[in-house]
Amino acid sequence: MKYLILFCLIIISQSVLSQDLNARVQILAPQLANSNKRILDILEISIKDFLNNKRWSVDALLPQERIDCNFVITITDWDGSSNFKAEAQIQSNRPVYNSSYSSTLLNISDRDFGFTYSEGQPLDFSEQNFINNLGSLLAFYAYIITGMDYDSFSKFGGTSYFEKAQTVLNNAQIAPNSGWKAFENLRNRFWLVENLTNKSFNPIRESIYIYHRDGLDVMVENQSKGRKAVLSVIPQLQKIDKQNQGSILNQIFFTAKADEIINILATADPQEKLKAYNALSVIDPANSLKYEVLKKP
Repeated sequence: MKYLILFCLIIISQSVLSQDLNARVQILAPQLANSNKRILDILEISIKDFLNNKRWSVDALLPQERIDCNFVITITDWDGSSNFKAEAQIQSNRPVYNSSYSSTLLNISDRDFGFTYSEGQPLDFSEQNFINNLGSLLAFYAYIITGMDYDSFSKFGGTSYFEKAQTVLNNAQIAPNSGWKAFENLRNRFWLVENLTNKSFNPIRESIYIYHRDGLDVMVENQSKGRKAVLSVIPQLQKIDKQNQGSILNQIFFTAKADEIINILATADPQEKLKAYNALSVIDPANSLKYEVLKKP
């Protein structure tokens, strides 16, 4: 009996260690009648289990090392059977060394999150081929989240996970669903993974590493040194923006970081803040109104 118990404990411990994400999932359906929502409750549990119970990284992560992320999926239309139109807001956070603060690493909106699902249907996914859109969507973003996290801890550490996301995307080219193909628009999953695997955008990925490891992770012990590292990435991002204006990767960086950068610069001298404002308002015009506060002494 004791050997059976020991075997069970080993299996349980391996299962816990294989969980890489700490995903919170919320499904909203403001346009659907309450009587229709039982299937959504089941779907929410299925998605949460799919994300949290699979091993997405090559490392055995401890429970406290799991990557915090949020999936908010809004159902915009349902045919009453198995076809859903939806949008998703996907966010991931990264802890800052020696503090209780978590920094937003990814905050992206996907307006083409349509899928088919029947009550009780298992969520299937294969790295070799396309099975269904929902499994591919979730796996794609799980790899993107994992890759972004690894990039923030080691220079280009997320490469293998972005390549896995690329494989998911390649397999999904046969899917009738939107969001996977280059010609559909410049802000979809195709261009996200294209930027992340294109060496032309390596300075942005390197900036993510510098921003977090040399910047945020240092600020608790040396605020001035950490702030200097954060400021050092702005010229790099500015250079990439001039070469690839409007790229999705630049946009993703600032969607996650605009408010944080402003807070970091709150204690900088007026000249530093004005210099940052002049650069940021050009690189990130979507948040230009937020950056106005940097003009104040």
